Amino acid sequence: MKSKRLFLIGGGLALILASALAQFLPEELAERPKWEEWLQKAKVVASVHMGGSTAVTEPWKLTLSEGGITHFGLWKNPEGRLHGYLESWKTEIAGYRMDKLLGLNMVPPTVERRFQGNRGSVQFWVENRFSLEGMHQAKVEPPESVTPLWNRAVYLQRAFDNLISNEDRHARNVLITNDWRMILIDHSRTFRTSKEFTEKLLYTAHNKEGDRSMKELPRPFVEKIKELTFESIKAAVAEYLTDDQIKAMLKRRDLIMKDIDDLIQKNGEANVLY
Repeated sequence: MKSKRLFLIGGGLALILASALAQFLPEELAERPKWEEWLQKAKVVASVHMGGSTAVTEPWKLTLSEGGITHFGLWKNPEGRLHGYLESWKTEIAGYRMDKLLGLNMVPPTVERRFQGNRGSVQFWVENRFSLEGMHQAKVEPPESVTPLWNRAVYLQRAFDNLISNEDRHARNVLITNDWRMILIDHSRTFRTSKEFTEKLLYTAHNKEGDRSMKELPRPFVEKIKELTFESIKAAVAEYLTDDQIKAMLKRRDLIMKDIDDLIQKNGEANVLY
């Protein structure tokens, strides 16, 4: 299968060490607009339905081909309550757009695309080494040389999931690359509006599983969260989030900033922001 290098886990450790924030490499990010367009326009040459207990939204794995490039995309279109949870394909796209707005760069390109006559989201299929679940099953740990950056990626994941109220982050939707970068997928259970998700954060120092706080975060990322407004979010996410979802996210933003302030008071600014 011929495919360009973007998002196919190339690069090297030196480039990771040079980047304190983005998990995708600079050259990958530069080509992101091309892949957004490719995902929308490439021809579907094969498709496999991925229903089952491990894929409750019953997505489709599409084989896409255009311009001499053939690769996979994950298409889904859940909308409403499934298996007791609210699901939406629109929040898959909103999650990617918020990732771009914040400069997080951990979510693969995700755009709207029709398949079999239906609207839905399609995400670039990342060829990963294993999922976090697979890493645990193999009893593999990140090498000591990347442990500090790995931990920082974990704190970024917590901050992002706090902001978008992702109640469904689990070990199968955290992908690990060959060079120990962390990629985040599956955002159909996000952007909640109920008090459960606007009066407290999902990840704090007081989780029942233990300390799940956002111990260290990049200063530019924190500044972008701080500067979020209704208007800036609306411009980024367009129709993919409702006004209530945006307002709920801003409430969580305030909780995040308070949590960061508390961490700074406790540990010192130099130990929290970098």
